[in-house]
Amino acid sequence: MKQIYLYNTLTRKKEGFKAICDMKVKLYACGLTVYSEAHIGNLRAYIFDDLLRRVLESDGYEVKHAMNVTDVGHLVGDGDEGEDKLELGARREKTDPLALARKYEEKFFEDLRNLNVELPHKVVRATEAIKEQIELIKLLEEKGYTYKDEFAIYFDTSKLLDYGKLTGQKLEEKKVGAREEVVVDSGKKNPQDFALWFFLAGKYEDHILHWPSPWGEGFPGWHIECSAISRATLGQPFDIHLGGVDHIGTHHTNEIAQSEAAYGLPLAHFWLHNEYLMVDGQKMSKSLGNVYTLADLKKKGFDPVDFRYFILGGHYRSKLNFTWQALEGARATLRKIRALEDIPSALENSGKEDIKAKVRAALFDDLDTPRALAILHEANDFSLWKDFENVLALDIEAVETREIPSEVRDLAKRREEARGKKDWQSADQIRGEIEKLGYGVEDTGEGIKLRRK
Repeated sequence: MKQIYLYNTLTRKKEGFKAICDMKVKLYACGLTVYSEAHIGNLRAYIFDDLLRRVLESDGYEVKHAMNVTDVGHLVGDGDEGEDKLELGARREKTDPLALARKYEEKFFEDLRNLNVELPHKVVRATEAIKEQIELIKLLEEKGYTYKDEFAIYFDTSKLLDYGKLTGQKLEEKKVGAREEVVVDSGKKNPQDFALWFFLAGKYEDHILHWPSPWGEGFPGWHIECSAISRATLGQPFDIHLGGVDHIGTHHTNEIAQSEAAYGLPLAHFWLHNEYLMVDGQKMSKSLGNVYTLADLKKKGFDPVDFRYFILGGHYRSKLNFTWQALEGARATLRKIRALEDIPSALENSGKEDIKAKVRAALFDDLDTPRALAILHEANDFSLWKDFENVLALDIEAVETREIPSEVRDLAKRREEARGKKDWQSADQIRGEIEKLGYGVEDTGEGIKLRRK
């Protein structure tokens, strides 16, 4: 076991990681708001989450990974402004909000599987944790941290001296209406106060998703779900909280405020955040027509793992610029790596061990994947890439279809025909024949993948 160093947003410095409970790590990641398909900027965050988990596991840690799925309460303005994103999406697609949520939740997890992302051990939807959210609000109310008007129950940020400590910004420095699209709620005592529970009143009078509560029928705000779900699944405090840099100023700041006010304990010891993915040097925007999904990449002939390699080529704390040319470069590089399998190694075992130590040192230094990849490229040894497949998850042993013998391709076609007829016995028999020829078969949502064993 070696020391892993991670940049902690809370302390604004790189720190040696130490688990709260020996070799067991409790890790929480903010999940997707499932009102539309995940775009590639969203997916960068989950590749980062997966990388951290794999690095921890490679060092012998037992990781318990939990995540929420937001299917109610996330308003368009990310604060307390605008329409609920789920209702907006449901109206767009002329369907029920929860039907919409299940549709895009399924697509989200399919994307993660295609990217070789290990799925969390525990996933909880916001709508499945209403009881826990209400209990947390009741506790905050008992402790004097809330107030209400006719529209909502709010958290009073003025009651916390260290509110905003994640950003390093003092409360009085925050400006209301800093973004033009923010609509200021006149019922708030302080501009930074945030809604814990919305009533069926005013603009939310006809909100489709609502539940009974001690304060009346309504629905939870966005921030309360992660505090309730993380505590229910991991306890408090837990080791690591993950998210994108866009979560720092509002969502994670408010999570910390309500969780620590309620229980008098830190929410998490480490806070890690990945940077934005830019597209052609600009932020993704529907108006610019540069919002891409994994399906868009696949339509252009790219494998999801090409995108994973592209993401690992940049450090998670640095902005990364996506272009089609850069993705083509990632695909070409992966092909070169896989082609190394047929090239004899020029390295002695001692040399390989030295290189493995350098790669581990890079990964354990705040997940420095650009340096780790550079070391592996310089070594030019296929076995070394295989040694780190459990961390990088790049399907190094995958082979191009045209490189697979026709005999194997014909068997694979016959197996697909058998599966189509639900003749599972024949399909299993043909799989065995393929394996005898030195190839493995993997069934995916996009069809089968053949790999040299």
